[in-house]
Amino acid sequence: METTQFTDFLSFMEESKSCFHAVKEMKKRLAMEGFTDLQESKHWTLEKGGKYMVTRNGSSLLAFRIGEEVERDYSFMIAASHSDAPTYKLKENVQKESGHCIQLNTEGYGGMIAASWLDRPLSIAGRVLIKTENGCCTKLVDFDKDMVMIPNLAIHMNRDINSSHSYNAAKDMVPLYTDERDADFLAELAKLLQVEKEAIVGHDLYLYNRMKPSVWGNGRFFSCGRIDDLECAYTTLQGFLQGGHRKSVQVFACFDNEEVGSGTKQGAASTFLQDVLLRIHEALGFTKEEFYMAIAHSMMLSADNAHAFHPNYPESYDKEHAVYMNEGVVVKFNANQKYTSDAISKGVFEVMCQKANVPLQYYANRSDMAGGSTLGNISTRQVSLHSVDIGLAQLAMHSSYETAGVKDIAYMIAAVRAFFTTYLVENEELSFELI
Repeated sequence: METTQFTDFLSFMEESKSCFHAVKEMKKRLAMEGFTDLQESKHWTLEKGGKYMVTRNGSSLLAFRIGEEVERDYSFMIAASHSDAPTYKLKENVQKESGHCIQLNTEGYGGMIAASWLDRPLSIAGRVLIKTENGCCTKLVDFDKDMVMIPNLAIHMNRDINSSHSYNAAKDMVPLYTDERDADFLAELAKLLQVEKEAIVGHDLYLYNRMKPSVWGNGRFFSCGRIDDLECAYTTLQGFLQGGHRKSVQVFACFDNEEVGSGTKQGAASTFLQDVLLRIHEALGFTKEEFYMAIAHSMMLSADNAHAFHPNYPESYDKEHAVYMNEGVVVKFNANQKYTSDAISKGVFEVMCQKANVPLQYYANRSDMAGGSTLGNISTRQVSLHSVDIGLAQLAMHSSYETAGVKDIAYMIAAVRAFFTTYLVENEELSFELI
């Protein structure tokens, strides 16, 4: 892929220390392309040919572009990803003491590989609510320094560490902050924000791995934190910005809280997507029945990464459905509908990718192993449309430092660009024309 594109991707990953920072970075790129920022609490005036974006909770984002020739037979073309990643969140009473050590009180967010957080420099980022003269306001914060660490217990005191040890979040995973008995984390936070400590009335703060992104394997692989799912967030955003069709409404969606079930006001299970689609439709002056007509021949890409073949563990895969880094976009299947892909959505997406010369791979778990679900089959409970689950192959999913293939970034951008450039028409039931 182009060096400038990959450099921009790595910059995005480095800046996206939390879900809030990821949304800020995506909004920055959208603003540079002329997208107007909307608020859910304000009136919307939308025009054909217009480009808009709206956030919820500062951690979920929807951007949309209305085709210049949108008429009553239009469709929504949607690509969805998520902004969050497994980590550790600071509790409200953030500080605790053990012996002569000051620790930070945390709890796990999502299903992380606990061992990957040990014995490495960590920092803290997120948002803080600040009391003002007339109310309160939100500020993003990133300490951006080696701030805490979660030390292992020496093997001499834990002889089963390499065989059968299990990690307890309340005991093994508590970060060490300092040994200064008078240390005050909230005072340090207030100093960074240049406010009085008493002005801090709330916080959503998370640990993140300080290791910089690295490119290795003769330039074939890269590693960094939060590849799942910010790689899909970035690539679907770029495909969205590069694509477009004059007769459709194209939507880029990035939801928060996928890693904890999506059941929040800003998650894929919320009404956020449906609310925005309805407001677009009504602003265009179309009827309620015409909204359902539009949904019937609309389509979603549910973009969340897939498990690449791990050469140390070939027994963990269905060898006929193993997928590999640097070999193209992955389409994911599950007979129990953990993924939304079916013959219809897979086939339509495959035709798009064939036109764009993008290679596809097909992933399914071993038939005796359960897999996770993602945001496609959650969001379609609110907006029932055709959907295909896709992603990019990666290793060490849910580690604090994950690995993926350099070439796949360009493949996903090209596939999503082709998707957004296509006008989908359902002429008869389950008979489609791709224009």
